[in-house]
Amino acid sequence: MHERIAVTGICFLSNSLKEQAGYWRHLEAKRVSLVGPVLDAEGVAAAQAALATGNYQLETIMHPFLPGQALSANSADWVQPRQRLSAQIKVAATLGAKSIYMLTGGHGNMLWEQAAEVFIKAVAPCVGQARDAGIALMIENAPPQYADIHIAHTLRDTIRLVEMADIGVCIDLFSCWTEPDLKALIERAVPRCDLVQVSDYVLGDRALPARAVIGDGAMPIPLMLDYLLAAGYQGAFDMELLGPRIDEEGALAATARAGAVLGNMLQGLGA
Repeated sequence: MHERIAVTGICFLSNSLKEQAGYWRHLEAKRVSLVGPVLDAEGVAAAQAALATGNYQLETIMHPFLPGQALSANSADWVQPRQRLSAQIKVAATLGAKSIYMLTGGHGNMLWEQAAEVFIKAVAPCVGQARDAGIALMIENAPPQYADIHIAHTLRDTIRLVEMADIGVCIDLFSCWTEPDLKALIERAVPRCDLVQVSDYVLGDRALPARAVIGDGAMPIPLMLDYLLAAGYQGAFDMELLGPRIDEEGALAATARAGAVLGNMLQGLGA
């Protein structure tokens, strides 16, 4: 697998870390990513054992700041989420992860500006902690259908949020490929970007998550990769594959096929 492609645990949510390590070996992965709730459930020792089965770079950990909850203006409601994020930063440093990317928590009944202000205040102590630990703290863009667990939907608004919070951005191409001025947005985002998520979309799919194997859909992925590379992006490309199409093919087969296609794209662009 191309050295800049990361295999994420989101592809294998039903599998243990030990099983995932077997898939990494099968895929000949060099970079991998973990899902925070799975890591929390199995523990640091299990993650260390999985990573020790090969020469893997732990690229990132996905962390839901407020899993299944909305943001609250009551600062007492931030205490436990802040403690969990602080603990995840320590785990990331122990495991040698480069970054943590987050979902913010939902809008609740707040306007965007109000929710953004709450999130920024809630995570502020952890921003300095992550910086001191050498961990890039990021927010990803996710579709508005996830408004119950996240407030950053367009790439434009995600960039605005991370600039306000002074953290980084994880660019999910699936969630921004239809946005206007995408080249300019990518150029603005890249200085704060430590991870790009790649999948594809087949026109007409309605189920969420409606991800497809890279190359099977309508997204202009080579063009977007070209924008990223031209803007100076040096990081990993995390394959985020889930949904009915992936389930039908099988996660391992779909990930292997996607990795081969994405690797050829990157090689063709000189990456």
